[in-house]
Amino acid sequence: MLNKLKAQKERYEELGAFLGSDGAMSDKAAWQAAVKEHSSLQENVALYDGLLSVMADIDATEELLHGADGELKALAHEELSELKAKQAALEEEIKLKLLPKDPNDDKNVMIEIRAGTGGDEASLFGAVLLRMYQRYAERHGFKTETVSSSLTEVGGVKEVIVTLRGRGAYSRLKYESGVHRVQRIPETESQGRIHTSAATVAVLPEAEDVEVEINMNDLRIDTYRSSGAGGQHVNKTESAIRITHLPTGLVVQCQDEKSQIKNKEQAMRVLKTRLYDLYRTERDRKEASERRSQVGSGDRSERIRTYNFPQSRVTDHRIGLTLYKLEAFIDGDMDEMIDALLLAERTARLTSDEA
Repeated sequence: MLNKLKAQKERYEELGAFLGSDGAMSDKAAWQAAVKEHSSLQENVALYDGLLSVMADIDATEELLHGADGELKALAHEELSELKAKQAALEEEIKLKLLPKDPNDDKNVMIEIRAGTGGDEASLFGAVLLRMYQRYAERHGFKTETVSSSLTEVGGVKEVIVTLRGRGAYSRLKYESGVHRVQRIPETESQGRIHTSAATVAVLPEAEDVEVEINMNDLRIDTYRSSGAGGQHVNKTESAIRITHLPTGLVVQCQDEKSQIKNKEQAMRVLKTRLYDLYRTERDRKEASERRSQVGSGDRSERIRTYNFPQSRVTDHRIGLTLYKLEAFIDGDMDEMIDALLLAERTARLTSDEA
């Protein structure tokens, strides 16, 4: 571990020297790559320096103990105990930091929300989830864009696809994939009975053009008229697009834009992202070294969370965490839950590495 950190510090200093040189800006691409790598190493270097400092303090305190007696010896023992606890905490944090990073973590994210069982109540809950992720994005400075949407007459969501753009968006939201269950009393319920319904969320890292190549001969592209909630036609031109990827059977539809060209661009973005996710999942399944963390496989058929409105609680079933702040949570205050999921996943990976 120390050797790895030492190598990272040497690389950090080498990059710093390059960035401070006169010729650094002569190659813009190299300069940008160096800035990114230098920034990514900064936290680990700080932890390494902190660990070396604590280890030096431990050596000095142990040396002091050899010649100390009485009250001074007792104080030295107390300080040594505190320093060793600090060393252990730093080493644990460093182990987590040195775990291999998911290459998709810094990517933009595409979130698909679909109403599940429960009729209108399920679609209304889908709208709650959509707003929750939009509010979370606002809190973190992520930009949101609705790619495609199908709404109900009561203001619910049949299906919606949104993109969240910002550094680390996927790393923060990747564990949201799965079935989200809600327990609450619908406004139309006269006897005050609690109903249970659900919505399905799929979180995908947005694919870049260089990652997915699509043969246009593999596509069937259909046009049709856009329609609104309840099936009303909202325009008389065939601006809506349906793209079918024949080899996989994936179907993408987009109708939110008035322009057929823009709808086609949006549909291609969604298709590329779904194909990237499909290929990535298949690759992971084939790799013998694939790990399954205790926070779940990310399977969108897996029930991951329950939102109980009467008790104002939200429970994540993968890690057994319950928070009694449902109103704040669905207003985008999700970091406590997300941080716990990240810690559980990293801890599971660390345990797996040490086994």
